[in-house]
Amino acid sequence: MTNALVVIPTYLEAANIETVLERVRAAVPDAHILVVDDSSPDGTAGIAESVGERIGLVDVLVRPTKTGLGDAYRAGMAWGLAHGFDVLVSMDADLSHDPAALPDLLGACAAGADLVVGSRYIPGARIETSWPRRRRALSRWANRYVRVALRSHVADNTAGFRAYRATLLNDIRLANSRADGYAFQIETVYRALSIDAAIREVPIVFTDRAAGHSKLSGRTIVEALVLVTWWGVRARLGRAAVELDPARTPG
Repeated sequence: MTNALVVIPTYLEAANIETVLERVRAAVPDAHILVVDDSSPDGTAGIAESVGERIGLVDVLVRPTKTGLGDAYRAGMAWGLAHGFDVLVSMDADLSHDPAALPDLLGACAAGADLVVGSRYIPGARIETSWPRRRRALSRWANRYVRVALRSHVADNTAGFRAYRATLLNDIRLANSRADGYAFQIETVYRALSIDAAIREVPIVFTDRAAGHSKLSGRTIVEALVLVTWWGVRARLGRAAVELDPARTPG
């Protein structure tokens, strides 16, 4: 088993956190889990700590305020790098990401991929949600736009279920990224593409959250589109879109 850390950001996930932790432990018994909680007023962190005492290999990082998904992931990944993990996985706490797919993501990393994306838009993947047609169209259109604007070969650039090699996170200088939400997911793919990292997609089944409400906002979508357009324009002007490690930048 790869020395892996599963990073799970949470905010108001008291109804889901016990189940997701138990299912992650069942899927990858030897993996460490880090819950990054933004001081949820519903007691999410306390439940996670209690479950962690029972199932083992669980840490809870409580942040003082809610500053966005991107910041939560940067904090969680920094914690993982500081503690020497080889592979770091990102996933949602709401069970829209099935923990049963974790061995596939980790297996692809073990086979040589620097970044493995749990994709909703490749053969074998399925979306089983009650999303209205407009929401489905928005997700597909956004990914098509990203592929064109950033010349990305990745089918699902906004996916949040991923496995990263620690070496890749260091090479793309994740701590220097600034985007949040969907834009954070896009930015990490773009940074990986910029250094010709080995990226692989594996199909997943994406479902509705088990309980609670979606935190996707119009602001998050607008931020993503504005940043993608900016990065695309800069790249076409021959300017660096993101600050990377010169040792790994092509050319």
